Amino acid sequence: MNKDQVKGRVQETKGKIKEVAGKILDDEDMELEGTVQKNVGKVQSGFGDLKEDIKKVAED
Repeated sequence: MNKDQVKGRVQETKGKIKEVAGKILDDEDMELEGTVQKNVGKVQSGFGDLKEDIKKVAED
């Protein structure tokens, strides 16, 4: 697992927590911020997954 995968998954988790907290607290801004953060994390972890796949292919 590379650093992009780890950082991305951490951001996804933080975003999901913010999103849920925003829903519970009825805070639309916090909910939106959480959704954005979650999606940025998904992109970053996806980029990390791609890097890993390329690394595996290069090793073979």
